Amino acid sequence: MTSLLLGAHVDQEDPLAAARERSADIVQFFLGDPQGYKGPKFAYAGGADGLKADASAAGVGLYVHAPYLINVATTNNKIRIPSRKLLQQHVNGAASIGARALIVHGGHVGGDDELDTGFDNWRKAVDQLDQKLLVLIENTAGGDHAMARHLDRIARLWDAIGAASGGDSIGFCLDTCHFHAGGEELASVVDRVKAITGRIDLVHANDSMDPFDSGRDRHQNLGKGEIDPADLIAVIRAAGAPVIVETPAENAGQTADVAWLREQL
Repeated sequence: MTSLLLGAHVDQEDPLAAARERSADIVQFFLGDPQGYKGPKFAYAGGADGLKADASAAGVGLYVHAPYLINVATTNNKIRIPSRKLLQQHVNGAASIGARALIVHGGHVGGDDELDTGFDNWRKAVDQLDQKLLVLIENTAGGDHAMARHLDRIARLWDAIGAASGGDSIGFCLDTCHFHAGGEELASVVDRVKAITGRIDLVHANDSMDPFDSGRDRHQNLGKGEIDPADLIAVIRAAGAPVIVETPAENAGQTADVAWLREQL
């Protein structure tokens, strides 16, 4: 387990400096505004090519998180169509820096919409996506009409995207805070996810400020929230995938979290 790659979600301006500060093997960051529909921007001083070269030289693996606003499941054309475009743009941007994967949230449909429409919209999105790198769908914490909050929905989502061209190459990102807040027991969640997706490609190891099944997505530093630390470590061991903490960075919180994980593993 000590060979697992460990890292953190960091600022996009200089992710390699942030990796050094945290003694991280890998880092995750946004390319541009996480709350906007504009295409990716490269804040790193050397641009996309410089970041790719410098990360390779430093031996740091890169992950990119897609903007939060992407929702390819929705029936609202004014959101779904720009979301598909933005997803492709960020696939292209992440590939240009040599990222290992792009992570995107599962999205949701409206309260009056059929869930099957949302799953099929995901199929259509994957079918037209030019997958220049691995795309990971991440489970989410809240919403009664979310595509990827509960495991039964994730199963339906995987059935839908499996019918798309390239759907068998879509991966999964497991977020511990999201499953805890979403109402799924962490003790058995890895086996249940793998039974559906056949894979876990990345773990977002986050503690939760809120209790089980709260539906609230508020991350906390490891061991300081509502999740039993033993459950966090058990999930990471069972998943056997690279680990990113998306915890508060203030007061060297992420540095402590990465160090704690390395010690525990």
